[in-house]
Amino acid sequence: MTDHLKSGLYKWAGDADSYEKDGPYIELVTSPNNPDGHVRKSKVNRSQGLLVHDLAYYWPQYTPISSPADHDLTLFTVSKSTGHAGMRIGWALVKDKEVAKKMTKFIELNTIGVSKDSQLRAAKVLRAVSDSCEQENSQEGDSFFKFSHKLMTNRWNQLREVVQHSQLFSLPQFSPAFCNFFNQVLEPQP
Repeated sequence: MTDHLKSGLYKWAGDADSYEKDGPYIELVTSPNNPDGHVRKSKVNRSQGLLVHDLAYYWPQYTPISSPADHDLTLFTVSKSTGHAGMRIGWALVKDKEVAKKMTKFIELNTIGVSKDSQLRAAKVLRAVSDSCEQENSQEGDSFFKFSHKLMTNRWNQLREVVQHSQLFSLPQFSPAFCNFFNQVLEPQP
């Protein structure tokens, strides 16, 4: 992975829609995309490429989880999944063990590490999310994701109502899709 980040070897080549060069490349796929909320797929699809899928917003409160996130390299973040802005902790799911080792080494060489406080806070937040999912049908109430989905639905409905009465703004229309996580058809609400 660190070889891919050497600026002498790789240069920004523009939008993947118009990329037509042969040779090695890295394509970053953000899905759902921020700020427009649209689900994206890779565009280049050539043999010498490395695809990095940034799924920071691929959570059931934002978009229907329509298929497993089965990519070679996938990035996630605590701040987007739980709304803890500023919590700079994320994780990667990496299929290739050698790529994972190179990523780990890159992080070791290019950061001074993640503070213990941030690690403990992230672990506590993720444990609370996990516990809420395990206790979903108990007296504790909705799971984190169900509660968050209801909250996002309410906020999007309020926003749509305000925008509908305005001639200055518009919002994109999203097609509903089946969400495997909630086992029902839902509309995205990025």
